[in-house]
Amino acid sequence: MNRPLSLGLLLGTVLATAACARAAGESSAAPVTGEATAVAATTTPVRLAQPAQTDPALPVAIVRKTASCGCCGVWVDHLKAAGFQVDVRDTDDMNPVKVRLGVPVGKASCHTAEIGGYVVEGHIPAQDIKRLLAERPAARGLVLPGMPAGSPGMEMPDGYVQPYTVELVRNDGSIEPFAQHGQGG
Repeated sequence: MNRPLSLGLLLGTVLATAACARAAGESSAAPVTGEATAVAATTTPVRLAQPAQTDPALPVAIVRKTASCGCCGVWVDHLKAAGFQVDVRDTDDMNPVKVRLGVPVGKASCHTAEIGGYVVEGHIPAQDIKRLLAERPAARGLVLPGMPAGSPGMEMPDGYVQPYTVELVRNDGSIEPFAQHGQGG
């Protein structure tokens, strides 16, 4: 079912997605091969945020992103609101980070986090990250390719959430559904 969009909503969505798509495309231009690579020298610590409601039982989330990506900052705020302490590190080249952490080809997004020994790629809801940490599966982590409308950091003014699937990447590289989100059309 198609949803009618106002011109303002459509323009805002296109501009936000284009900026983040550029960041995701720039950061994953080289193929991800799975071989270990050192983090680029351009990685710079930016800030360590700790809201009053930080949950000491949760591990620190180290989030790497490009400095110009606004939706990444909104996702960081989502993590903070969920009780995570977040260490944000801006970098000019995200590909070495994704390669080092084993993000599968075609599963990249605009930011990459390391949380509790797992990779967390993209606009993954904090509730899914908390479930991953509670269950502790033998896995590399979670991925959510692209930037689905309505996911954390990509919220829509009308509350719409496009259906999307957060995927679990097993240590052997196999991928399986982990959580379903969104509403049908």
